[in-house]
Amino acid sequence: MSLNRDDGRPAGKPEKGRIANRRRARALAMQALYQWQMAGQSLNEIEAQFRVDNDFGLVDGAYFHELLHGVGRLSGELDESIGPLLDRPLAELDPVELAILRLSGYELKQRLDVPFRVVINEGIELAKQKSATEGHRFVNGVLDRLAPQLRPAEVRQRQPGH
Repeated sequence: MSLNRDDGRPAGKPEKGRIANRRRARALAMQALYQWQMAGQSLNEIEAQFRVDNDFGLVDGAYFHELLHGVGRLSGELDESIGPLLDRPLAELDPVELAILRLSGYELKQRLDVPFRVVINEGIELAKQKSATEGHRFVNGVLDRLAPQLRPAEVRQRQPGH
């Protein structure tokens, strides 16, 4: 086991606090994206409001910023990737589920340091907490089809027989 961190923790094993801080950043980013979709405010205004209204002491603020602005910047590309996987037009999606799919799609596309299974699981957990009763199943189905498009090598490597 290599120890290449200053604090002596094994490489590749993030501390539980960092994982929880990222989870909170995802949850707040999803809520902020929902607000952006519904109200059309600027991302900078929404971010400022969220930073005032929420305790960011246990939130990965940099990750929140990246997710919020990254999804905003790439929303067209993300929608093009997500749209063909849906059973209805994008405009008919539940806004919470759309925010989760965009957020997860961004992480699949841009954050290769986060394993695709973690991205999918985090999206499902957000949907269980914030979307309609069976929303997590819908999110799971879409992300299961999106991951091989955005991370083909990683998904292939994780399949049995590889």
